[in-house]
Amino acid sequence: MSSTGEIVTLRDGRRAAVHRLGAETGRRTVVFCHAAPGSGAFDPDPEVTRLAGVTLLAPDRPGYGGSDPVAGWADVPAAADDLAELLDRRGLGPVPVVGWSAGGRVALALAARRPDLVRRVAVLGTPAPDEEVPWLDPGQRDMVGALRGRPLDEARAGLTAALAGLVPPDPRAPAAYRLLGAGPADEATLAAPGAAARLGDMLAGAFAQGARGMADEIAGYALRPWGFAPGQVRAPTLLLYGAGDTLTGPEHGRWWRDALPDSRLEVVPGAGHLLVVPSWSRVLNHLVGPPTRRTSARDAVAFILRAP
Repeated sequence: MSSTGEIVTLRDGRRAAVHRLGAETGRRTVVFCHAAPGSGAFDPDPEVTRLAGVTLLAPDRPGYGGSDPVAGWADVPAAADDLAELLDRRGLGPVPVVGWSAGGRVALALAARRPDLVRRVAVLGTPAPDEEVPWLDPGQRDMVGALRGRPLDEARAGLTAALAGLVPPDPRAPAAYRLLGAGPADEATLAAPGAAARLGDMLAGAFAQGARGMADEIAGYALRPWGFAPGQVRAPTLLLYGAGDTLTGPEHGRWWRDALPDSRLEVVPGAGHLLVVPSWSRVLNHLVGPPTRRTSARDAVAFILRAP
């Protein structure tokens, strides 16, 4: 297993950090869209990734990790278009794409806006629009509502100031996982070998530039159109939601299931919002199928046994 990163200069001059995690060979590339707050330096289960013979291609979205913030709106379509540019430049596509939590919007937007680049999609714990399935805390909803219609600079400054107190002194401390929606149902996931450390490292990358990435992204998805209609997503989509997720539970999955043309909803018993970790083998099985022929019989059996 390995983890490498590079800085790519996009057409508009911004620098984007792009992480490659998993198998060295790159025989099977999967694009990973991280949560918010988050960063691309995160492999949900490195052993499962290795067994599947997969390389994860995972950029930091603007303002997170090593990626420059945007001057304009850091909204969903802009994030999807950044991904499309990266894939075009590498000559990749169609590829499977997975989005966890807020990253699911980006994965679906890419599939809708550039169907030529996306083969299959997996979405885990992604919120439905708040006006369709309310999920925001009333205080958050009021804060966002007060910024609606304001100029971008005002909205950005207001959100950055409001969220600055959420930046954890130690992103690897257990309390920080609540920023990822962790709840009681996630205790077993956090106790799994290496899981808490990987999530902590991801959060450290998320806050490398303070609250800027999180503030810009909240402004982008709460105050701006998402840039696609669910009916435009033609790629087969797996929807995974934790039965014990107290942030975005199965009702969100049911909304997406009814809105997407080709989707399957699976509710994971006992899982919370961190279900991307225990469900990773199911995700990769949907996206790329079972391990390749080059995988040893022992590893293939291990991959199957790790499936939930």
